[in-house]
Amino acid sequence: MRASRLVNMLLLLQTRGGLTATQLSEQLEISVRTVYRDVDALAEAGVPIYTERGPRGGVRLVDGYRTRLTGLTHEEAEALFLSGVPGPAAELGLGTVVAAARLKVLAALPPELRLRASRLTQRFHLDAPAWFRPAEAVPHLESLAAAVWDDRRMLLRYERSDRTVERTVDPLGLVVKAGIWYLIARTDTQIRSYRVSRISGVTVRDERFQRPEDFDLVAYWTEAVLAYGQTLPTIEAVLRVRAQDLAWLGEAMGEPSWSTARTSPDIEREGWVRVELRIESIDEARSGILRVGGAVEAVEPEELRAAVIEGARAVLERHGTLHEGPASVAYDRGS
Repeated sequence: MRASRLVNMLLLLQTRGGLTATQLSEQLEISVRTVYRDVDALAEAGVPIYTERGPRGGVRLVDGYRTRLTGLTHEEAEALFLSGVPGPAAELGLGTVVAAARLKVLAALPPELRLRASRLTQRFHLDAPAWFRPAEAVPHLESLAAAVWDDRRMLLRYERSDRTVERTVDPLGLVVKAGIWYLIARTDTQIRSYRVSRISGVTVRDERFQRPEDFDLVAYWTEAVLAYGQTLPTIEAVLRVRAQDLAWLGEAMGEPSWSTARTSPDIEREGWVRVELRIESIDEARSGILRVGGAVEAVEPEELRAAVIEGARAVLERHGTLHEGPASVAYDRGS
C-alpha cells in the first residue's frame, strides 16, 4: 500500500510540478504529516526530491528528473488496456499515436503484467455506440480538436432543426458519449454543447482566446447531462422495429424521445430491433409509430398499444375498406 502511494506521489510531482503538502494530502487522501514522512522516504531511496518554504514553496523534484514507468498493479495494467480510447482516438486522427503509446507501455511493463495486459485485449473489447446506430459523420472533428488544443477561436456553421446558424465560439473541449461527439464551446454569453455531426463548416482563426480558469470539462458535462435529463420525456415505452427501418423510426419519434433510445436485437423476431425509450405523450408517440406503419410495433405500455390500434382503425375508416378483386379499393370521399 505504501509503495503504491510513494509511486503515486512521485508521478504527481513529475506531471504537475511542485505541489504543497496540503495539495498532496488531498490528492493522496493522507495526512500532511504522512506526506512529509513519504517525502523523507523517497529522498532516502535516492529520489531527488526536496521541499521549499514560503508562499510559493512546496514539494518538488529536481528539474529534469523523470522516473521510468514502474509501480503499476495488476488491476491498473488491466484497466489501461481495457479503456475505450482507441476508437475515439482514431476519429480524432490519433489512432496510430495511441497504438504506439500502448505498445511502449506494454514494452515497459514487467513480464507478468505484460502477459496479463496482452491476454486482456484478447478477451474483452469495449464497443461504446448503441446497437444499430451507424457512426455519425464527423468530417470536422480533427479541425475542432486542433482548435481545442491550441485555444483558437473559430467560426462554426451549425445545422439546427429549423435553420442554419453561424457562431463565433471559443472551443473548450470535446466529449464523446455513446459514440456521439459533442463540442463544448463558449459564446459571448454562455457555454453551450454542439453535436459535432451537425457542424457543417469550421473556420479556425489565428486569434487565441483565454480559457476560463475555473472551467472543468468533466464537471460541466456532468451537470449538463443532469439538466438535460430533467427536460426529457418521462413515459417509458418499448417498441419493436425492423432493423432496416430503425433510422426512419428515429426521425418519426423526434429528437427528444430518440435521444433516450436504447436498442438491442429482438430475441423473438429475427431481423427486428427492440427499442426502449421515453416519450412525452401517448398521442405524440402514436403519431410517430403510425408514420412508420407496419414496420414497427408498440409493445409497452398497454395504453400506447391501444392508442395505435385506435389510430389504425381510424385510418382504415377514413380510407374505406378493401373489397374482393385484384385492384378494387373503395375510398370514403366524405369528410
